[in-house]
Amino acid sequence: MSAALHHKAATASETVLSAQGLEMRFGGIVATNCVNLDLKKGARHALIGPNGAGKTTFINLLTGVLQPSAGRIVLEGEDISTLAPNERVGRGMVRTFQINQLFDSMTPLQTLALVVSQRSGLGRRWWSSLGHNAQVAQRCEELLTKFHLAEVMNQRTRELAYGKRRLLEIAIALACEPRVLLLDEPVAGVPAGEREELLQTVAALPADVSVLLIEHDMDLVFSFATRMTVLVNGAVLTEGTPQEIAADPRVKAVYLGHGEGAGL
Repeated sequence: MSAALHHKAATASETVLSAQGLEMRFGGIVATNCVNLDLKKGARHALIGPNGAGKTTFINLLTGVLQPSAGRIVLEGEDISTLAPNERVGRGMVRTFQINQLFDSMTPLQTLALVVSQRSGLGRRWWSSLGHNAQVAQRCEELLTKFHLAEVMNQRTRELAYGKRRLLEIAIALACEPRVLLLDEPVAGVPAGEREELLQTVAALPADVSVLLIEHDMDLVFSFATRMTVLVNGAVLTEGTPQEIAADPRVKAVYLGHGEGAGL
């Protein structure tokens, strides 16, 4: 194999998730316009853009909530463009949501036990496995400790502070053992006094999990990401390192034009 071909093969093998020419049309409206994005193994990649840029539509395409009008999605070398959302989770791609999707009547311990048990093939017997399966109990304890939930593990989710609810959502995502994690605005709506714990947790996510972060909070974006893609009007404006993005006059113009230039 030539050096050029070897480099191309090596680069391809490092890409865990690839969006290739993704388009989404709603009648005459083009919400996503030929978007290409490669998420590398172990990536800390941020997707940013002003309101209405198409970020949510793009994530819905990646996760199977929407079917693309054109283009394809490749996860670890396999085309998953037609797979249902739950099948994509089974393949290792997990998403958190901008708005919490939690069981309000359950406790963090019960919620995590349910997810861990299902992931372990124990299905609905989570209440039994928590008490009798040491592996499930140990994994729940690890997650509760890692995500600062141990002290509230027996409280109903509806009673938790909003920051704790966000932490629980990310803990659930990690309980699914993802290889690719899509974080959809993890600090949205979190009060200032609860943000630091959440920011520390996001920064400490496992290095072997490839993360795509969708976020408006530029402090989080620039402290977390090593690569960034800027989406404007459904299309990629530019991509680069945080330093390159911060210095790009086109990016500054877009954000200043929408009143969101702080931090750029």
